[in-house]
Amino acid sequence: MDAGWARLAARHGERLRCRRGCADCCVDGITVFSVEAERIRREFPEVVEEEDPAPPGRCAFLAPDGSCRVYPARPYVCRTQGLPLRWIEEDLDLQLVEMRDVCPLNEDGPPLEELPAEDCWEIGPVEERLRELEDRFTGGRPRRIGLRELFARRG
Repeated sequence: MDAGWARLAARHGERLRCRRGCADCCVDGITVFSVEAERIRREFPEVVEEEDPAPPGRCAFLAPDGSCRVYPARPYVCRTQGLPLRWIEEDLDLQLVEMRDVCPLNEDGPPLEELPAEDCWEIGPVEERLRELEDRFTGGRPRRIGLRELFARRG
């Protein structure tokens, strides 16, 4: 996944305005699969056991300077932020339609509809793989966990 993100980030380098400290998408209420939560717990025990979460309204892992305190283990949803996204959904006539979106900060550049499909992050395949991992991790009982729930001191 990181290799795919890096490839797209390189292609869209001029377009991407998301940088360390840009935290508009780092909001409260984000949930992750328990397998993602466990990775954060294992890789950042000092954060979840000894630190306080960010104030309500912001992502629990957001540091005062706008950086992510668990960046190397950040959840999937956080890893795709900023990139041009594409996915398929059914319209009202039950026809499959390709949809595209990008963070408003990253709208400057070629129109999304003109980008080749491979220049967008495809929503679907990684989520399916993540669901498979979650099923194995939970014995077929997937569970979503709020990021704020990971903290021993929930502030």
